[in-house]
Amino acid sequence: MNKIQCLLVDDEPPAIELLTKYASMIDQLEVVGTSHSAVKAFDMLKDKKIDLMFVDIRMPVLNGIDFIKTLKNPPAIILTTAYREYALDGYDLDIIDYLLKPIAFNRFLKAIDRYRNRVITPIIKTPPPPTNQADHLFVNVNRTHHKIILNDILYIESLKDYVRIHTKKDRLVVKGNIGSFMKQIPESHFIRIHRSFAIALAYIESYNQQEVEIVGQKLPIGSSYREALMKRLT
Repeated sequence: MNKIQCLLVDDEPPAIELLTKYASMIDQLEVVGTSHSAVKAFDMLKDKKIDLMFVDIRMPVLNGIDFIKTLKNPPAIILTTAYREYALDGYDLDIIDYLLKPIAFNRFLKAIDRYRNRVITPIIKTPPPPTNQADHLFVNVNRTHHKIILNDILYIESLKDYVRIHTKKDRLVVKGNIGSFMKQIPESHFIRIHRSFAIALAYIESYNQQEVEIVGQKLPIGSSYREALMKRLT
C-alpha cells in the first residue's frame, strides 16, 4: 500500500513534534518534510510529491491562509491553529479539516479518516448516468428557466411549497415539493434521507446513524429513511 506523503508546516517546533508523533502511530502516513515557514514549504512543494499537508495559520512573513491561496494545485490540506475564529476562512479554501490546538490524537485520527474518505476511498462510487438519460434539467425561478447540471447538485432541501437546490455554485429556490423533484433526478445518484432533505451520494464526506456531512454541512437522517440509506452506503 502506498504511503500518504505528508508535509508539516508550523513555526512552533513543539507542534511539529506532536504531529510527527501522531503520524508515526498510523502506518499509512509518512512525514517526508517539515517546515517552520510557509516560504520554505512553498519551495519544498516543488521538489517533493506531497499528498497531504498540515498547515498552521498564524506564521510570520506569510500566514497559512495566504500561503494556501498562492498554490495553483495544492495537495489535500488540514489546517491547524490555536485560534477558533479562523475556521470559516479555512473552509472557504476547501480544506479537508480544521484542527484546533492543542490537538488530541482522536481528533487527529478523525481528520485522517476524512482525508481517506474524500481523497483515497470515496464512500460510494456512483455510476455515470445512463446514456439515454439527460445530464441536466431546467427549473423555473421567477419565470426564468435555469439549467442545472445533475452532477453539480449537492443536496435538495424542502421548504414547504418550495425546494431549495444546493449546487456547487449556487442555491436555487423552486416552487414544488421534494417528492416531485426526486422523480426528475436519477435514483442511482440521489437518495432521500429525511422528510426535508435528499442528497447526492457522491458528495457525502462522512456519516453516522444520525447525520451525513456534505461539504461541511451536517444534515439529519430521518428514522424512516435510515435503513435504506445504510444499505446504499455499506
